[in-house]
Amino acid sequence: MRFQILIYNNADAEAAIDGELAGEFRRTHDEIIAELTASGELVDTNELGIDDAVVVRADRADPTRVHSTDGPFSEAREWVGGYYTVECETRERAIAIAGRFVEARFSPVEVRRLIH
Repeated sequence: MRFQILIYNNADAEAAIDGELAGEFRRTHDEIIAELTASGELVDTNELGIDDAVVVRADRADPTRVHSTDGPFSEAREWVGGYYTVECETRERAIAIAGRFVEARFSPVEVRRLIH
């Protein structure tokens, strides 16, 4: 089964991984990527940029009219910082992987099964 692991970020996580936990943060991601690559479980992973993020909405009355706004917004307390797509035998395995990230100490790490 394929799962999407969404790693959320917030100000506390950002401060920790840019500061005292920077080495552990990099080491943990490197170890997880190496392990999942060796086991064949890693499908894809990437960090998501926020500087040029855009929120897009279509007009309900006229779906051909599209509106975009710079985002994520300053009032957002959490944002998706990155993701891993993994191919695992069980949901429990995907959850175990998600729990290893340093970010999980400060903000949610979400695991979702991919349907298609």
